[in-house]
Amino acid sequence: MNTQHYNSNATRNGFTLMEVLIVVLILGVLAAMIIAQFASATDDAQRTAFIANGRIFREQAKHFQLDNGVYPEDASSGTLPDGFGYYVQQNKWEGGTPIGGVWDAERDSFGLRSSIGVHFNGFGKTRDDAYMQQIDAAMDDGDLATGGFRKIADDRYYMVVVE
Repeated sequence: MNTQHYNSNATRNGFTLMEVLIVVLILGVLAAMIIAQFASATDDAQRTAFIANGRIFREQAKHFQLDNGVYPEDASSGTLPDGFGYYVQQNKWEGGTPIGGVWDAERDSFGLRSSIGVHFNGFGKTRDDAYMQQIDAAMDDGDLATGGFRKIADDRYYMVVVE
């Protein structure tokens, strides 16, 4: 009779199903933490790029006025105002903002002589007041109703060039 006996002292080769599941669970938790950090960093970078581009556009609108005697025209949202292409890069203006929406210039509207801002007209992401208030806090007074960065309509947030 040939009976095999299992040696309880034998070494085992491989992992149990439970060990593999625990490793997969730990890797999943670590991946979720890394993705959350990356998403936050991306959001911060988009906000920073929006602020930087907006400030550049606002300053260039002032230069436009010095050269031409008027501020950039009130063009359609996402459309570069006539003559403003000499002052700003067309692809940065017409390609949408880093946070969603499109760039827009307003002249003699919404109670302001000139302003540059974002119009959330369905292009890209649409941001709410809470998100835009974070931008306001980073560049102005933190109040969307006052200061140099304002909410001027339901889907429009603008940097004042001149009152």
